[in-house]
Amino acid sequence: MTRGVLIALEGVDGSGKSTQAELLAESLKKDGHPVMLTREPTQGPAGERLRRYLLGPSRHLSATEELELFMADRREHVALVIKPALAEGKVVITDRYYYSSAAYQGTLGLNPEEILAANEAFAPAPDLVFILELPVPEAWRRLTQKGIKARQVSESFPYLEQVAAIYAGFRGPRLRRIDASRPPLEVQAQIWAEVRNLLKN
Repeated sequence: MTRGVLIALEGVDGSGKSTQAELLAESLKKDGHPVMLTREPTQGPAGERLRRYLLGPSRHLSATEELELFMADRREHVALVIKPALAEGKVVITDRYYYSSAAYQGTLGLNPEEILAANEAFAPAPDLVFILELPVPEAWRRLTQKGIKARQVSESFPYLEQVAAIYAGFRGPRLRRIDASRPPLEVQAQIWAEVRNLLKN
């Protein structure tokens, strides 16, 4: 493998992205592949500022300002983590990528297609994008079971409904839609089959 492979997991809050990213990383390692498991927002300077904002008491940034923060974090992520790992031939799994910006900031009134284009100008396109689809009532139930309270930026029921609608509109040959309402190991089996097929080609 001269160039690595980039895989993104996307979906509304509560759809199981983090669980599936970890399970996929385990499967790849067992199969002998070098893996880089990462996520957005990152733990870099822009990512930490984003985390503080997302957990804060008020929504004081405009949609454009929010997007700028996410893109600043993503530029660092691409330059410092994703591109070097791909150059080393690793399978990079990212828990959220630029489709999240298109869906979440698109819900705030920005143009999702323009957001995708702006990110694709500097961020490598994923080889596979798994969109974990889960009815928002079920996602909401999972979040509340975990004790996660609605925050000002995400995880409110109407907001997630709009985010899910934008995710449903994404199209492209690298996108795979996954029924995330099934048990995690069933979901993982489908994801692993797709990834294994990609790595064979």
